[in-house]
Amino acid sequence: MKFELTREYLDELRQAIDAKDKKKTIAMLQDFHPADIVEVYEELDIEEAQFVFVLLEPTLAADVLVELEEDDRERLLANVPGDVLARKFIDRMDSDDAADIIAELPESLKAEVLSNIADREHAGDIADLLAYDEDSAGGLMAKEMITVNENWTTSTCLRELRIQAQDIDEIYFVYVTDDEGLLKGTLSLKKLVLTQNEYIKEIYDKDIISVTVDTDAEEVANIMGKYDLVAIPVIDSIGRLKGPITIDDVVDVIREEAERDYQMASGISSDVEASDSIFQLLKARLPWLMIGMIGGIFGAKVIENYEQQLALYPEMAFFIPLIAAMGGNVGIQSSAIVVQALASNSMGIESNLKKLLKELGVALLNGLSLSAILLAYNLFDSNSLPLTVTVSSALLVVIIFASIFGTFVPLGLNRLKIDPALATGPFITTVNDIAGLLLYFIIGHMFYTMLM
Repeated sequence: MKFELTREYLDELRQAIDAKDKKKTIAMLQDFHPADIVEVYEELDIEEAQFVFVLLEPTLAADVLVELEEDDRERLLANVPGDVLARKFIDRMDSDDAADIIAELPESLKAEVLSNIADREHAGDIADLLAYDEDSAGGLMAKEMITVNENWTTSTCLRELRIQAQDIDEIYFVYVTDDEGLLKGTLSLKKLVLTQNEYIKEIYDKDIISVTVDTDAEEVANIMGKYDLVAIPVIDSIGRLKGPITIDDVVDVIREEAERDYQMASGISSDVEASDSIFQLLKARLPWLMIGMIGGIFGAKVIENYEQQLALYPEMAFFIPLIAAMGGNVGIQSSAIVVQALASNSMGIESNLKKLLKELGVALLNGLSLSAILLAYNLFDSNSLPLTVTVSSALLVVIIFASIFGTFVPLGLNRLKIDPALATGPFITTVNDIAGLLLYFIIGHMFYTMLM
């Protein structure tokens, strides 16, 4: 049943915590999924959360640690000694989750935790994972997996499967390797169970999709999404099997990347949470606001340079907000489409020139449609022919410029290996505001000179 956190439940839990009623507190949480307990933790202060955490059964507490956000986990573990962290929690985690948590610890504490892990093989697996970049396939993978040798028989495999499966929560694939540890393919559990005593090399699936340990995490997510995989094997440079990446880890990558791109598009320069300090939030948000302010100053200078024109034709001022807003909106639309396509590797094999031409066609149709509507409005509402022609023509030109600019910038950033999400939001809006105003006044000067 889906858990729903209510104010009544939270008040009752706080009363139990305040009364130090351990029995009632643990009874209110013991049947919850770790993710539900995390939801409860987010509503508690740190003292209350620590009181609850100590009461949890160790395996459940380890699962809760994995589900927590990094900042919350850091606060919760602030006073936990390294040996307790190792023996009570890390020993009960899969290697990839344990490596993620240990990677967040101070350097001095990492060594202490690793040295206190009772299972030395588990400690070695974690140490191996810590050597990889966290944004690579090596940093995502786990070491727990089922492997069989291609020269074994199915009966030997079944016996080995029972042994290896004791330390694994979920079995997605049985991986087939040779005597050198090179990945050869996969073997389905169904085929393994239904096949009589045959050699594995005669029945395994040789058609396998894999990634190398240094493959970027985003690329791993794209590959798994493209081929609908729930797990993908990771190999080293010579093809030796190192471990699998499972769908739960890839979902985290997709979510984090989406949050990062959304924040960039909103003008937030680093990954922040609502619970972060004022200084952290200020540091992430102020730079883009300053860029926007500087852009506004340049826009004001453009208007100032055409002060005499506005004095002669003050009706032009009525449409300044419209021109600026349309330029910014069109630019954001174009850049958002390109950034989304780049992020999902769905740009296809068209050249950048073809992409720009396609966007130019869309911009032209949008511009003609909106300009025609604005032209009809001004013909009905305005007695000034120069204003009518100026506003409609300027809107068409601004839409075309903003669309091309919004397409070109993310493509250029991507070519330079810079996150194209930087091209969205305040940057595009600011540049298009300035350019739109400049084009508006240039076109206005031309038409008013011709028609007056």
